[in-house]
Amino acid sequence: MKSGSEKITRRSILSNLALGSAAALTASVSGSVAAQVKGPIVWLDMDQKELNDAYSQFIYAPNISQVIDRWGSNSELVRNRLGNPLRFSYGDEEIESLDVYATTEPNAPIHIFIHGGAWQEGTAKGYAFPAELFVNSGIHYVVPDFSWIQDVGGSLYPLVDQLRRAIAWIYRNAAKFSGNSDRLYLSGHSSGGHLAGVMLTTDWREEADLPNDIIKGGLCCSGMFDLKPIRLSSRGEHLKFTDEMEDAFSPIRHLDNLHAPLVVAYGSYETPEFKRQSQAFAAAVAQAGKSVQLIVAENYNHFEVIETLANPHGILGRVVLEQMR
Repeated sequence: MKSGSEKITRRSILSNLALGSAAALTASVSGSVAAQVKGPIVWLDMDQKELNDAYSQFIYAPNISQVIDRWGSNSELVRNRLGNPLRFSYGDEEIESLDVYATTEPNAPIHIFIHGGAWQEGTAKGYAFPAELFVNSGIHYVVPDFSWIQDVGGSLYPLVDQLRRAIAWIYRNAAKFSGNSDRLYLSGHSSGGHLAGVMLTTDWREEADLPNDIIKGGLCCSGMFDLKPIRLSSRGEHLKFTDEMEDAFSPIRHLDNLHAPLVVAYGSYETPEFKRQSQAFAAAVAQAGKSVQLIVAENYNHFEVIETLANPHGILGRVVLEQMR
């Protein structure tokens, strides 16, 4: 058989196949080499893609949707057992309210939880799942609502201001739900872990004319404590960073304002940067001569670890109850 002037033989077919295989192999090797080529260093030893990946939970926690859905369904089950929370306003905006799951104990201690969601999602309603642990232990469990970053122009200042006002309101109005303002504790997870760190390193005398030691103990779980790498990563795209905002809300830079014993926790399946952030923060607190405990939750990812706060025998539930006692 002929096509044009070329004669196709068995030998020519095999030859062409061999050449094609060699070309494919060359292309594959070239592609692999290209994929391994590192871009310009952006942070520590990471290029831009590596830094972005190191702050992406979608890469390191593939069950993200399942776990967040479970938080919601477990929160609903808790409300079915405890009843709906008391709802109080701490400011004039509709979002400036907080849920109080009240214990029956008089003059009871108070635990405030700051939810996560990359500063751009989440509500108090979805974080009721740890409430039973606290209520059954004679502790009020309080979850403030606050603005999402995209609704306030990409600035962290409104969120920080709201949470400071929420905590100040709780301190000044604890008697409204039989709470003890002298036994105020705080925790937060993910971006809420960052915001908890900001609250724990707040100069309360200057910001709210309150004692600097109003918070008696804190837990920062899976948080971020230096905003520089966040600013450089893809997470910084929805935050309108300035040098002032980066510095003001990097808790690791304001440890002179830390007056409470601190627990820093993260899961062993966290991203590399979330691990490093917690390790560096705990080390800096210890170096500053402050009380700190670093906990690594083995075999938990970023979203699973906070579920242990709902269990008195869980990693976080146990440590928080011990801290409050």
